[in-house]
Amino acid sequence: MGSETPRDVLNELKWREKKSLEKAIIYYVHRGAPDDFRTMRGSEVEDLGRSFIKCVEGHIPYHRVFKIEYDGDVIFERE
Repeated sequence: MGSETPRDVLNELKWREKKSLEKAIIYYVHRGAPDDFRTMRGSEVEDLGRSFIKCVEGHIPYHRVFKIEYDGDVIFERE
């Protein structure tokens, strides 16, 4: 998916007919969690805002997302 941002990738999954956001696993930095990261299923996403992912946990800034998997394949990974 090239040089897209996490927001671009998640919006593509949300709106493209063949793919579904619910099948995504989102990895993000969470200080204090084991290994300083957590994961969230796409089904937990309530809204994809301009700067944040809104979910049950609150608002996750896109700059904290470092990897997105879809159906077992990595489709986004920050260097």
